[in-house]
Amino acid sequence: MKRLILMRHAKSDWSASGDDHSRPLNARGRDSAPAMGRWLKEHGWLPDEVLCSTATRTRQTLALLGLPEVPTRFERALYLAEADEIIETLRCASSDTVLLLGHNYGIAECANALVEDPPDHPRFADYPTCATCLIQFNVTEWSDIREGTGTCLGFAIPREVIAAGEAD
Repeated sequence: MKRLILMRHAKSDWSASGDDHSRPLNARGRDSAPAMGRWLKEHGWLPDEVLCSTATRTRQTLALLGLPEVPTRFERALYLAEADEIIETLRCASSDTVLLLGHNYGIAECANALVEDPPDHPRFADYPTCATCLIQFNVTEWSDIREGTGTCLGFAIPREVIAAGEAD
């Protein structure tokens, strides 16, 4: 069994100077990432390995999740990657539970391509910033994953996770 935690980076700061690759998170993004990290911990969904885009906003999102340190590969190929590039990078993973952190539109396309049945959530198709999905595959090697074979075990967006935490 292989489990994929597929996450889009948290909200970035469009007013920051510099190129797109170096764009940092904004205040909302800095609040969303820790909330999503807590959500993962509460559900027992912790990665054994991380594959992360080299962009500043993905690195910052990862750092703010507050997850235990695990082997991490920063992959330039994940920067603005399309679904097929994301899947090819994932096929090189070596652990049972992998957090893959990237960008839209590729992350949304990848999630939609990998799951057999999408979750009943109005935001799944567009995958807003810091949206996170757990997908399980009945395979022993990542190289064996195929489109439409994953089972979605959970999907959440920061706004709902933060609101639920405030209600507790």
